[in-house]
Amino acid sequence: MHAAGHAFIQSAREEIFMNTGNSADKPSLLLVDDDEIFCQVLSAALARRGFSVRVAHNVTEGFTAAESDLPEYAVVDLKMPRPSGLELVKKLKDLDTHTRIVVLTGYASIATAVEAIKLGAVHYLAKPADADEIVAAFQRDDGNAGVPVQTKPLPLSRLEWEHIQKVLTECGGNISETARRLGMHRRTLQRKLVKHPVRT
Repeated sequence: MHAAGHAFIQSAREEIFMNTGNSADKPSLLLVDDDEIFCQVLSAALARRGFSVRVAHNVTEGFTAAESDLPEYAVVDLKMPRPSGLELVKKLKDLDTHTRIVVLTGYASIATAVEAIKLGAVHYLAKPADADEIVAAFQRDDGNAGVPVQTKPLPLSRLEWEHIQKVLTECGGNISETARRLGMHRRTLQRKLVKHPVRT
């Protein structure tokens, strides 16, 4: 084969390698969510956007994975079998303060959003959030002064949800102590917690 032919093949191989990339060259991302189907879909979408994705389905698995190989980025679901995603956010930041974390939740509340940011998350997104929204959230370092201010009063059911979440956070997720502080039966509180909050 002519030298030009060898050069062409070598160039093609190099281009293929650069396009497919080695996982070691890609930014590492840890996805932690107990919804396995959601993880499959989101991890594939994030991989297509250039991340080397590892998946865990609870806080213990997520922390173990992070200890073995510190992730540059993490996507953490808030509501998982105890402990909650907030505890994992703290553990990840304790391991590496530079890890950029986005918290996802289907149970958005002001109290948990505030705690997630205070613990070191860069952003907090309500589900459903797609891969592009998550990638954009990783780059968020500043607040958005242009976000519209809500002018209408919150519904009573939403105010109750926010208050419950605030007290639950103050109690470190302890449902019995939260129920005691709220003057509410534990089972009543559990029923309220499994309901989705009213959309505003």
